[in-house]
Amino acid sequence: MVVHITADNWAETREYLRRRSARFTALAVRAAATRRRATADWSVTDTAAHVATLARACSGLVDPGHAPSPFTGFGDLLERTVVDTVDEFNEVLLERLPGRAPHELADATRHDVDHILRVTEGADPTAPVSWLGGSRVPLAGVLAHLLNEFQVHGRDIANAARLPWRVPPREAAPFFEQFLVGVTDYGYGRLLDGHGPPPRGRVAVEFRSEHTTPVTMALTDGFATVERPDGEPDVRLSFDPTVLNLMLFGRVSKARAVLTGKVVIRGPRPWKLPGFLRIVRLPS
Repeated sequence: MVVHITADNWAETREYLRRRSARFTALAVRAAATRRRATADWSVTDTAAHVATLARACSGLVDPGHAPSPFTGFGDLLERTVVDTVDEFNEVLLERLPGRAPHELADATRHDVDHILRVTEGADPTAPVSWLGGSRVPLAGVLAHLLNEFQVHGRDIANAARLPWRVPPREAAPFFEQFLVGVTDYGYGRLLDGHGPPPRGRVAVEFRSEHTTPVTMALTDGFATVERPDGEPDVRLSFDPTVLNLMLFGRVSKARAVLTGKVVIRGPRPWKLPGFLRIVRLPS
């Protein structure tokens, strides 16, 4: 395995999740009366409800023997969902949510995060967990993904309410290092299906930041793998983890990320990057 998970970065991810989830729930309650939309489709309360459903889902995934699934048939929904149908997955979860009272959402979210942290204390962070589309992720990646949801949607809510929300790059790093690299390394199943014809041949992109271990993601005739850097990539991408995450989820444009110097693209064949990102993609 190439994914870099250690006792230290696992402990950091857990602490980041504990702190960021508390900040998110406090922000969501404070901003609940805001009339401006947090996203194109969701109000502040809708956004808080969405994150609450994800916390409940993750609680069931990390503790399948004890924590209840969000609803009957959740496993089937998880299995058939791919990147391009995540919107449907989110809407189904929201439809099953019984209420939208801000304080109730906050209490439910706090309860589920507490449960996640409690049952994973002392657990093996590299243990595989079933994920969308028949993929698997390391346990640390599940927590890193939920952490990113609090970070990104907290920004959505804060922008709507005109309140501050800062995510340091070190706190944003687990999403790339533990989830994105993790799901590629552990097996992404059908998660990336539906992309159309992939680039022919091999495209290798080396990712580097001050807060993650260098890694190369390679796409060979449409099949993605992760490798240790060998010094001969097509593209070298240096990044600020906070901005990269926002760019991957459509909150910051690629042009802005590059113009601000938070994402730097170099290498002998940078024109291959768009084709790579068309396949190795996230919901935006």
